[in-house]
Parts: sequence; structure tokens; C-alpha cells
Amino acid sequence: MKRYSSFAIVREAFRNHSGWKKAWESPIPKRKYDVVIVGAGGHGLATAYYLGKNHGITNVAVLEKGWLGGGNTGRNTTIIRSNYLQDPSAAIYEKSRSLYENLSQDLNYNLMFSPRGVMMLAQTEHEVRGYKRTAMANALQGVSTEYINPEKVKDLCPIINLSGPRYPVLGALWQARGGTARHDAVAWGYARKCSDMGMHILQQKEVTSIISKNGKIGGVTTTDGDILCDKLCIVVAGHSGALAEMGGFRLPLESVALQALVSEPIKPVMDVVVMANTVHGYMSQSDKGEMVIGGGADGYNNYTQRGSFHHIEETVRSLVETFPMISRLKMLRQWGGIVDMTGDRSPIISKTPLENCFINCGWGTGGFKAIPGSGWATAEMVATGEAGPLASPFSLNRFKEGRFIDESVAAGVAH
Repeated sequence: MKRYSSFAIVREAFRNHSGWKKAWESPIPKRKYDVVIVGAGGHGLATAYYLGKNHGITNVAVLEKGWLGGGNTGRNTTIIRSNYLQDPSAAIYEKSRSLYENLSQDLNYNLMFSPRGVMMLAQTEHEVRGYKRTAMANALQGVSTEYINPEKVKDLCPIINLSGPRYPVLGALWQARGGTARHDAVAWGYARKCSDMGMHILQQKEVTSIISKNGKIGGVTTTDGDILCDKLCIVVAGHSGALAEMGGFRLPLESVALQALVSEPIKPVMDVVVMANTVHGYMSQSDKGEMVIGGGADGYNNYTQRGSFHHIEETVRSLVETFPMISRLKMLRQWGGIVDMTGDRSPIISKTPLENCFINCGWGTGGFKAIPGSGWATAEMVATGEAGPLASPFSLNRFKEGRFIDESVAAGVAH
């Protein structure tokens, strides 16, 4: 693989850019692999990458029914943070955030990681108490956050209106090392490295059934035939329930649409990420100048990937009070992603009742920020057959045993 560098850019400029190669190959599938990963989104590709990097397993195929990164990885609002309340959540999200900081160098691919800072507004007395509690928990967990007063909020984000008639800003939970990254680039960077290690990324390969014998995985049937494997890892976000049913087991989650929109591009007015759980909205400004706005998830199960006007209206109406200047902007585009929600709003990284079949799902509205840490933990589980310290709290057994990891507050707004 040719290494990307400033020297390479200059050299190719003099060669009319004729020397660039494909970022990843489109190989002919083999009959059998050591590991098959279903889902070529961020989590699936990260799992494949860390299987190769950390465990030396490269006879891997990553199957995708559509195009690489065409699911939730390319449909989110790119927020990265780790200020969660529960210890298992803080551990895996902080691992992910720390990996993001050096991921561009690790992958030799510019992910446009921007540690601009993330603030979660406290707009009720209940949220003030909750965020102060989270800040204290984060201090014990080694996660750097702080509770800030309204004056500091205004200093960090001058366009904010502190004295909204319904939802005044009483303070915020601030994580200075949180931020954003380019969602497409994360998928492309991982795919490029996986391909360089000899892994097969197979697009337009929808899995139609799972092959098993005597309770043990044997492979998958795709739209182009059977692919055998020793181990199978399912990482398909909102479609996890459908794949689990093919394997003969059920998952305690539901799939709903999560929506977002961007405005027309404007000059820079905001260099932080602001989340407002009370009004179910959050906003940042992209490098192109668009105001990236996210809202809540649909209140009913569905598999749509488009937005709905009533949710957009509700989100924008609430945010206009906190950011009056956006009332003058035009909406450029809107979209939806299919997220899989568990009852405790925490993910599942676990073995399944089918031997040598593993699953990574249930990230709900917080999947993008978790990609590197999720891939790291899932790869360890697939390679060794047992969940490591990052993944073990998120096993399927917790629902049977009542060991819930309640992050309904931290995940209370779509992000």
C-alpha cells in the first residue's frame, strides 16, 4: 500500500495524479475464512482491523449488503465523547476517544478528528444535579470533565441564548477533549488498512441465512452463494434482530429511526459541540460551514432511513430558543439512520447461544463515538473466544441476571 504523505501529494501533482491506487481491493471471495464479519460499517471494519493488528488474524472477510459505510456510519452527526455515568460505559467510550486522538496517524488516513470540546447543557435543576454527579463519577473513572457555569458556557459558545423563557441555561457538563471526526473517513481509513493486511471487503453481499450444525457456526449464505467460516461476528446495527433470528436466537432490542439535518453553509460561528437533552437537540458546525443538527428517535419501531417533518420541526423549534440565529437559516438536507436500542441504552458485545458466533449491537444513538473502542473489545472477544475487561460487562447474560448498565440519561438525546 502506498503511504499517504505531503511528499506523495506533491509527486502526484506533477504526474497528473495518475499514480494513486484504489484505497481497497474488490477481491473474489474465498470458499472459507477464519472469521467472517457481517457489516462493513465502522464497528465491523474496526473489529477486522484490530483482529489483524492486535491478534494477527488476517484471513477475514467483511460482508456488506450495500456499500461500505452506507449505513449508520455515514448517517450520524460525528460527535465523540466519553462523559458517561456508569463505569463500564466510561471505560469503553474513553478507550475509544483516546484511540481517536491518534487514529489518523495509526491508519495513515486523515480522519479530520477535531477535539473542539463537547458541552451538555443543564436546562433544569434536575440536570444540574445529574451533571454534577456525572462530573464526580468521571473524576473517579479518570475521564476529564468538569461542570461549568453559564458564564463559561457563553464564553465557549457566544451565539447561545442563556435566558430562554422555557429552557434557561443553568450550566453544562464540559469535556474539552471531546469533539468530532469525519464519519466517512473513519470507514474508509479502516477499510484501506484491512485491505492492505489481506482481508477481503465484499460489498453487495447480503447475508440471507446462517449455516450451522449441531449448535455451531459453519458459515453464511449470501446472495452470491455460501461462504464458510470458523467464527462469525454480526455487526449490523439496526438489522441485528433480523440476523439473530437467522441464527436461531433473539435479542432484547428494538430498531427505530434516528434523524438529523444540516443547514445551508455559513461563516464560522460555533467551534464547540453543544447538546441539549431537555429539548432533544444538539448542534455543531461542520468544516464546510453547515450547522449539523440532530434530534430524537422515532417513537415507534421502523427501518426507514429518511427523516420525518414532525421530528425536524420539534427539534428546530426547541433549538431556535437556545440559538436564535438559526431561525434565519434554510435547511439543506435531512436524513435518518436505523439504530438498535436496548432497554438500558447500553450496547451488547457478547457470545451468542450459537457456538463461535459473536455479536456487537445495541449502540443506539451513540455508535459513532464508540467505533475504535468497540472494535478493539470485539476483536479481543472473537480472537480469544472470551470477552475481555472492556466487553464483559456488556454480555447478553446481563439481561437475564438483572445487571443493567443504565445509561438512559447519558443517551437520552440522539447523538
